[in-house]
Amino acid sequence: MCHVFGVTLGGATGAPQSAAASSMRVMSANANNPSSLTPKPSLDDILSRAHVVALPMAVKFRGVTTREALLIDGPAGWGEFAPFLEYDARESATWLRSAIECAYFGLPTPLRDSVEVNATIPSVSPGEVRNVVKRYPGCRTFKVKVAERGQLLADDISRVHAVRVAVRDLYGIEPVIRVDANRGWSVAEAIRAAHELGELEYMEQPVASVAELRQVRDAVGDFCRVAADESIRRADDPYLVVREKAADVGVMKVAPLGGPRRLLRLAGELSLDVTVASALDTGVGIAAGLYTAAALPATATQPMPAAAGLATSSLFVEDVIEPRPLVDGRLPVANPVPDPARLAELAASHERRDWWFERVRQCYPFL
Repeated sequence: MCHVFGVTLGGATGAPQSAAASSMRVMSANANNPSSLTPKPSLDDILSRAHVVALPMAVKFRGVTTREALLIDGPAGWGEFAPFLEYDARESATWLRSAIECAYFGLPTPLRDSVEVNATIPSVSPGEVRNVVKRYPGCRTFKVKVAERGQLLADDISRVHAVRVAVRDLYGIEPVIRVDANRGWSVAEAIRAAHELGELEYMEQPVASVAELRQVRDAVGDFCRVAADESIRRADDPYLVVREKAADVGVMKVAPLGGPRRLLRLAGELSLDVTVASALDTGVGIAAGLYTAAALPATATQPMPAAAGLATSSLFVEDVIEPRPLVDGRLPVANPVPDPARLAELAASHERRDWWFERVRQCYPFL
């Protein structure tokens, strides 16, 4: 065991090791002051291990058609730094902290060898839904993006209906539907949507503020649960949603929360049901999410982890890791080992590489 930035860490079973990792373990073992058990790696060391990639996307997602990421080949495994382009250095630093934790100190020990996942349906037209659903054999839970700028509630209703029809037709089951509005609705619009979209497992971040989430939950909570995403991961006080009784579910993402152990600690403290999800991660980040979801302990209200939002590799035309097949709607928990040929093929331009290196430099002081 070791510590990083005040968080207790344990390596994932089978995680790649090296002499550098051994030296870090010695440093940890010899330290007596808990606040300084493990110093953060140097900026030069981080950048010397970095690969910047540009992954073409199969569909536009969050307004982008290419997903860039900086991957760190660390002494204990691989880490991913890929905050969205609009995030400033202070907010992006939590993503860098996560990448460092994964690369230098390994992934948490899983309690399970596979994780149930949900399918993700972007804000596509109803006619495109069937082809997207086909990418997720065995999935029972479908997260549908709604409240896309320039679209109407009628578009969302049609998309959700198309998902129900496609899943029944292709797989012969009644899908569990979640919708994700990414703060795109007003309180009135969210309440109307809850009534008109049909049965939902939950509505994820339907409105912007915690106060608005509370209003929505008060209005629809007897038949539709409310989930918080941005109100946790982008909040100065992630515990506010619990104090204000504004949500039933916490949607948690490894990188934005600062790493697997921070997510696990927060999940234990918030007393909400938890869904672990992707932040449009490459295969490296997805593996961190799978390890984290597999490490969630059972609770009275959630004896098994909720279907995780981690089956997003199909959003990419190519990835740095060969996508692992879904088996009965589940993904295996396995260490991420990028293919060197894929890293070379998907390498970003020199200009973009320099841009990402500079972003790391800007974030580093905030760790």
